[in-house]
Amino acid sequence: MKNGKINIVVIGGGETGSPLLKQLAEAPFVTVLGVADLQEDAPGIVFARNQNIPTTTNFMDLVARGEEVDIIIEVTGVPAVREQLRTFMQESNNNHTIIMHEMIAVLMMSLSRGSLIDMKHGEVEYN
Repeated sequence: MKNGKINIVVIGGGETGSPLLKQLAEAPFVTVLGVADLQEDAPGIVFARNQNIPTTTNFMDLVARGEEVDIIIEVTGVPAVREQLRTFMQESNNNHTIIMHEMIAVLMMSLSRGSLIDMKHGEVEYN
């Protein structure tokens, strides 16, 4: 955490990531360093561009920022993405950045809404 703000990267700009991204962008104590999604017209990508938040189709571009990133919010629902993230974090010896699981994002959004939201990706296991 630098400059009194939590630096966050969001991987997945679809139905799960977009509502959370909007809340993060409004928080004065958060800096969204970037949003990644394979679909350049994903709702979160469009929102990020409108907010002048960097976007990419290659999530590793954002992850490569290393310990500048406090939290990676991974909401793709794709196990291979989580595995690639974990492997990169281990190989780069990044002991600072936390990878936040999609279930935690669902919990946070549900708390904000006051009721449990549906997960687009169904049950997501963290292997």
